[in-house]
Amino acid sequence: MKAYVRFFFFLAIISLISCESVDNKKISYPETVCGDTIDTYFGIEVPDPYRWLEDDNSDETKAWVMEQNHLTDSLLAEIPFRQKIEDRLTQIWDYPKYGLPFKKGDYWYYYKNDGLQAQAVVYQMKNLDGDPVVFLDPNTFSDDGTVSLSSLSFSKNGAFCTYSISKGGSDWKEIFVMEVETKNKLQDHLKWVKFSGMSWYKDGFYYTRFEAPKDGEELKGVNENSKVYYHRAGTSQDADKMIYEDTENPKYSWYINTTEDERFLILSGYNPSARGNALYYKKAKKKKADFIPIQEDFENKTWVLDNEGNELFVMTNKDAPRNRVYKFNVNKPSETSEVIPQSTDVLNNVGMAGGKLLVSYMHDASSKAYVYNLDGGLEHQIELPGIGSISGFSGEKDSDLAFFSYTSFTFPKMAFKYNIKTNKAEVFRESGVDFDMENYETKQVFYSSKDGTKIPMFIVYKKGIELNGNNPTLLYGYGGFNISLTPYFSISNLILLENGGVYALPNIRGGGEYGEEWHQAGTQLNKQNVFDDFIAAAEYLIENGYTSSEKLAIRGGSNGGLLVGACMTQRPDLFQVAIPQVGVMDMLRFHKFTIGYYWVPDYGSSDDAEQFDYLLKYSPLHNIHDGTCYPATLITTADHDDRVVPAHSFKFAAELQSKQSCNNPTLIRIETKAGHGAGKSTNQRIKEASDIWAFMFYNMGVEVYSEKE
Repeated sequence: MKAYVRFFFFLAIISLISCESVDNKKISYPETVCGDTIDTYFGIEVPDPYRWLEDDNSDETKAWVMEQNHLTDSLLAEIPFRQKIEDRLTQIWDYPKYGLPFKKGDYWYYYKNDGLQAQAVVYQMKNLDGDPVVFLDPNTFSDDGTVSLSSLSFSKNGAFCTYSISKGGSDWKEIFVMEVETKNKLQDHLKWVKFSGMSWYKDGFYYTRFEAPKDGEELKGVNENSKVYYHRAGTSQDADKMIYEDTENPKYSWYINTTEDERFLILSGYNPSARGNALYYKKAKKKKADFIPIQEDFENKTWVLDNEGNELFVMTNKDAPRNRVYKFNVNKPSETSEVIPQSTDVLNNVGMAGGKLLVSYMHDASSKAYVYNLDGGLEHQIELPGIGSISGFSGEKDSDLAFFSYTSFTFPKMAFKYNIKTNKAEVFRESGVDFDMENYETKQVFYSSKDGTKIPMFIVYKKGIELNGNNPTLLYGYGGFNISLTPYFSISNLILLENGGVYALPNIRGGGEYGEEWHQAGTQLNKQNVFDDFIAAAEYLIENGYTSSEKLAIRGGSNGGLLVGACMTQRPDLFQVAIPQVGVMDMLRFHKFTIGYYWVPDYGSSDDAEQFDYLLKYSPLHNIHDGTCYPATLITTADHDDRVVPAHSFKFAAELQSKQSCNNPTLIRIETKAGHGAGKSTNQRIKEASDIWAFMFYNMGVEVYSEKE
């Protein structure tokens, strides 16, 4: 490495050597012991003084968590309008929410939350117009609501149901089996399952599990040597038959799915250092036959949609960064035919029902939907309520009915029933929310990022808003892993809107809104593009009068937490409030925890010299400096987060508390008995949202009111 480059990095990290707390006039933070751990990367020493906080099971870390939570809780409780926010959120949260109906065997099923139930309940009906009865109620799984329903799967004949649960929001799952007619739970109890479905074949199902971790090591790097098993209903896990393992590549993950008619097994493999997956198939009845490759190089994302007889329909981004669909006959696998070629828009989702392909595209980050025949002929465009997002397309091959959900910023998520023959869609179940959506509007703008790239951004606000630069504004982002942020309804965001606020959602690079090329433009040595896009969005909002730096907050979770951490350390002058949630904050060590090594294709790795140099430049933990006034910051994480381990947030909070040069608070809110986000009860979500809005408004100097007062 050149001398001047090494000197630059020395300046960038030298401030980490001191752990002396600044004299904060308003807040006395809990003492955080400064250790002497130093790592050496390619000749550069990088201190890691709070390494001890990585041990979430130590008495010292537990005491630190308790003290930090006590401080945060006491300060948030002093905000005069915090309870008012929680009361209003509880009021508008209380409306029925329906999931998509689906048929299995002789019954129809759907999820429904009456309003404030901790978790949605699964209902069963004899027909779509019949009277629903409770089939499975996750609210009975635990007294405190910390055990949640993760997934549900039925045997082809509908006789058996498998369901998985998560305890405390963990990614670890446990699987149980029940008899549908009697609703009796069988003896089956499967453990140490993670990121796995339950794919039925005859009287059993395929699933993927890992070896049991040692006590206290559930959050550590134990996600290796995944194995695919077949479990027969009514038996113990010890009797399961191991179907597939890859002893030569212990970090690869493997999964088996079945086609709807159970004729084919589909084997998918994921290599943590690659951007795509491997894909194989074979006829299910030929148990001893080898899997036949569809794609082996892990270079592209490819998956089987389903089959029609001997024809397999495949969706891929190979030679098509915005995706395409092709098919082949298993008797002539080398002869493929294009069904839906790549378009100018991103092919987002394809469902097969009623002998048709139900297709959704993304056009400038919002949905359009069409019906094609199995040869790729366009038959209909599905009329949607407006600019928004659809998901689903569930249905059966022999039925003319399909279902999808639709939502937008001002339209609650609803399930729609779609008749394929008549091309008519109607709401499956009506639900209302105590909020006048007609008073609000959504605008899409395109702004220029630092390098001139045009970035789309949705802006939501009350009609007639005055662009005087004084509106409290939340800028939300993600920018990674090919994940697209499209219009969605948020009950929580209604607090912002009805208090005169602005919600802004930019579709920054790193996401999938414009296909794989857009994704790649925000990965590894291009990651700074993501932060530049987000910063440019903030500057656009200020320049156009929506808000000012004094009234601007930024928020994001997971990879979005990294986004917030990087932007608040690069441009601390631009934001008044920062809310990094379950963020990846230590970019030098992220790959050493749980499944972090699967993020290397997006981030790069500090094990590589060039990538280390790049990561160190923006790693939030390593770019906090003395003498800088950072935004008022509320960090959120959870003690059971085994995806982005809480140590990221712990270390970032400790570092920021020790270096903050002004009176802006740095607080950390650590949810107990919760994980990365999924599985939280309704009450947990309401209280977390109330804390975030109260913190944001209070530190902007905004007095909260309510239209209902």
